[in-house]
Amino acid sequence: MRYISTRGDAAPIAFDAVMTSALAPDGGLYMPETWPQLSADEVKALATRTYPEAALQVLKRFTGDAIPLSDLYTAIIAAYRRFEAPEVAPLVDMGDGVHLLELFHGPTFAFKDVALQLLGRLMDWGLKKSGKRALIVGATSGDTGTAAIEGLRGLASVGVVIMHPRGRTSPVQRKQMTTVMDANVRNLAIEGNFDDCQAIMKALFADASLAHYGLAAVNSINWARIAAQTVYYVTSAAKLGAPDRQIDFAVPTGNFGDIFAGYAAHRMSAFDGRLIVATNENDILARTLATGRYEPRGVVETTSPSMDIQVSSNFERLLFEAAGRDGAVVAGLMDDLKTKGHFDLTPVMRAFIAARFDAERVTKDEAAAEIAAVYKASGMILDPHSAIGLVAASRRKRAGVPIVALATAHPAKFAEAVKSAISVPPPMPARLAALENLPERYDTLPAETAAVKAYIEAFVSGNT
Repeated sequence: MRYISTRGDAAPIAFDAVMTSALAPDGGLYMPETWPQLSADEVKALATRTYPEAALQVLKRFTGDAIPLSDLYTAIIAAYRRFEAPEVAPLVDMGDGVHLLELFHGPTFAFKDVALQLLGRLMDWGLKKSGKRALIVGATSGDTGTAAIEGLRGLASVGVVIMHPRGRTSPVQRKQMTTVMDANVRNLAIEGNFDDCQAIMKALFADASLAHYGLAAVNSINWARIAAQTVYYVTSAAKLGAPDRQIDFAVPTGNFGDIFAGYAAHRMSAFDGRLIVATNENDILARTLATGRYEPRGVVETTSPSMDIQVSSNFERLLFEAAGRDGAVVAGLMDDLKTKGHFDLTPVMRAFIAARFDAERVTKDEAAAEIAAVYKASGMILDPHSAIGLVAASRRKRAGVPIVALATAHPAKFAEAVKSAISVPPPMPARLAALENLPERYDTLPAETAAVKAYIEAFVSGNT
């Protein structure tokens, strides 16, 4: 299995190299050279496998011979041992053909744990094998940084610098990052929004003068993240009767990584069905699907901050597919975005995307109403992101077709928004409650690449 760049001008590499890489040398994102396949019988068999067993069957098709199966399975077992739900990703029947896929049972109570608990272990394996070190530079709107730090803290082979937008994460999200005192971890509060953090991160990855630090990504631009997330699409679809029946998925979406994992599972022949992009007021993806123009606007702060994003990096991967895997076309669109502030999809690309994807814009008031309605009906408490997914699922439910809404975070991570919706605070897990009295450590920097670069150089040299 080899991986190629979405911009078409980088040599193919194997999974172990992708795993410890950031952007491709041409600035693109890595994609499988060909899509691995699951047979119908293999998909059906996964319905009764444990989650680690299913993960091995799916992921070995992405890793190829880059990682011995015994080492891969050891990492998988260790990654999911810490999840509170034995199923790892339980599927809850909400009635009327709607299902909720709970992805928040990991150590940081967010769906990012499913990928990052595994990625941290695989990175450590690869670095020990090669005798190299890596410097993880990440940008987070809240949950990626938390999950990355939890998966990488204390590792001798890895340094970690995570940027978050100052004042634009929930207090719990911030403290999950900033109360970690391990020597290999640093947190930066950037005076800007998530898109600013992400732009700085990409600029650092493109800076040749930093290459000797071994910069690597844990954001969903890292293909290993996407690969790990395909597993829960495959397992949930199998439990609902795929591939013999269609299954739809509604996904709360910011950076487009999670829903692209669903597309990857579809391309593996795990299921056939619609993928619904569920956005908040930062609705660039809904607007793009409706108009064909991708044009970022100012970021609006909402009660679902992990989705407060206007530049969805992983959308480039779908553009690559829609362009017939023509890297030159994608490179041209990305150049238009940089120089003009927007790009326009061709009619062929729009038709390709419309054949698989729909989109729904859900406001914070609509999300709050959904939290209140579900709580009144069942006593279940949703976080705002999961509520957005459930609203989108209800709007796009097709007769006779099961639909799965992804529940991406524990409600306690967004306690203020939840309490505002239902007048009572959500139950606080002991691990989150313990954060309240812990000291925090982070540094505040302007949204400037040069400032962050200087900080990283000081960190690596031991001067921070």
